Amino acid sequence: MGVVMSRLKIGVVLSRLVLIGAIGAIGWAAVVTVLAADGPVSANVSAAVADSTRPTGDVKTDLNRKPAETLAFAGVKPGMSVGEFFPGGGYFTRMLSGVVGVSGHVYALENVDWTGRLKAVIAEGRLTNVSEEALPFGTVSFPKPLDLVWLTQNYHDLKIAQYGQVDTAAFNREVFASLKPGGTYFVLDHEAPVGTDLPTIARLHRIEKAQVIREVTAAGFELIAEGNFLRRPDDDHTLPVKDEKVRGQTDQYALRFVKPR
Repeated sequence: MGVVMSRLKIGVVLSRLVLIGAIGAIGWAAVVTVLAADGPVSANVSAAVADSTRPTGDVKTDLNRKPAETLAFAGVKPGMSVGEFFPGGGYFTRMLSGVVGVSGHVYALENVDWTGRLKAVIAEGRLTNVSEEALPFGTVSFPKPLDLVWLTQNYHDLKIAQYGQVDTAAFNREVFASLKPGGTYFVLDHEAPVGTDLPTIARLHRIEKAQVIREVTAAGFELIAEGNFLRRPDDDHTLPVKDEKVRGQTDQYALRFVKPR
């Protein structure tokens, strides 16, 4: 048995990726384990989270959503070109804009049926490095190669037919093609019970971490880190995420994938 360990320091998370290969007479199997511990938050991330222009409603959710940890774990840095799927009202868009700065850009892709909220935010004139495009649900289209693709609390929506029929395998391959070599695909979502099927994903708005990892790595990505800063073991995975018993307190996983160089 051989053990290979690699360490990735990203903001508030120190992730250790441990690969254990069990070697037999005619083959081998690998098991990946990811650990997390605290570390420093960059000044750029801290400033973006502390920005006084952020809406009061957004700031009130920070305690549960942990934006500083999330941005740091994803590896957002000044000058990056970021593609953000389904930005909604711009909770993370505002902070992504602040971190990437004037030398970076955030390309927001929204479902044609969900537009309006971010458009109003951009119209305020503060997010000069953010552009939004409304496209059919699940469409991947960016004007240039990206450093980071951001998909938070929405990967499960790709499985919900009422939003549009999406070939998730093709979607992930297109994300892969949109990234520069070494670029990051960041996925954060709500944990689901083992064996959750499509109707249950649609009802709960949850998806298994194992399923996301399986699908994304099948597109050519490598999982390099898993963040546990939003894990909540007391969450009842059988409840919809908008159920008042768990709303804002769901068990969530953060996954950082990279496109090999």
